[in-house]
Amino acid sequence: MSLKERIGQVLMVGVPATGSSAADRSTIAAHELGNFFLKGRSSAGTGATAGAVQRVESTIAKALSVDVDAFVATDQEGGYVQVLKGSGFSTLPTALVQGSWATATLRERAEVWGGQLAAAGVNVNLAPVADTVPSASFAPSNAPIGYWKREYGYDPATVSAATRAFSSGMLAAGVDPVIKHFPGLGRVTKNTDTARNVTDTKTTRRDGYLKPFRDGIAAGNDWVMVSNAYYSRIDAKNIAPFSSTIMRSMLREDLGFNGIIVSDDMCDAVQLSPWTLGARALRFFEAGGTMMLCVDAPKMPAIANALYAEAGKDPAFARLIDAAALHVLRVKEDRR
Repeated sequence: MSLKERIGQVLMVGVPATGSSAADRSTIAAHELGNFFLKGRSSAGTGATAGAVQRVESTIAKALSVDVDAFVATDQEGGYVQVLKGSGFSTLPTALVQGSWATATLRERAEVWGGQLAAAGVNVNLAPVADTVPSASFAPSNAPIGYWKREYGYDPATVSAATRAFSSGMLAAGVDPVIKHFPGLGRVTKNTDTARNVTDTKTTRRDGYLKPFRDGIAAGNDWVMVSNAYYSRIDAKNIAPFSSTIMRSMLREDLGFNGIIVSDDMCDAVQLSPWTLGARALRFFEAGGTMMLCVDAPKMPAIANALYAEAGKDPAFARLIDAAALHVLRVKEDRR
């Protein structure tokens, strides 16, 4: 693989779930991007979604010099966060409802939902949410999770059991689940998508609320998404995607995670607004990230170009990109 292709493997670009534009596909081809995320909302059903996916996959296949499958992701949590609907897709209840079911029931239904994603060409689901909200009374104040009923419950044991059940069902259907948002967004009040300086002041490096993430990793999940928040009791100076303490020390060392550390959206999130697109990309990979998600395709060239320029002049940074690309390629190979 060329350097450009290796960089393309560690990036995931957003395209509308209803269908990519010619400009989207041009960006993907020009920068040899290897992964994409279906964003927004679609009621087109599995058949039309599969067609939309195939158009982008064809673009990727033509652009690359090697035969490497694309990771095709979406957000199919349930409730208010369900990108794909229409014929062939079930209507998923909120995670709070899912968490009230027996784990065997949740696993069985998640396998059905995963099969629907697979039929549409999706092989990665940015779910389950492993964040624990402390209580039902606090939930409405927890803007990113509890307000939307995205939590499975109000204690780590409940959330862990549901996280593992949902993940197991998805894996059985051939879809990779993504545990998010490490190390947890259940204790904040502001949302990193819409606010700056979102800070968790309670979570510690060995917090009990890490149990759902720890158990999910131990169960064999290959993906963990890092939140965009600050964690003042872990690394007060750096947001999570810029923190080697959170990604290398906690995820890699403490939890023994060997898979893909994917970012939350780093292009449109207000939390990231103080940094240029290029700086965001460099700091994420310098801190130990594996794959950077950017939901806004027109912003991706600035990211890819910054990575290419830095890797071209700094051998140490080039080695970081190589290591991240190898992580991605290993997970892709395991899927074959």
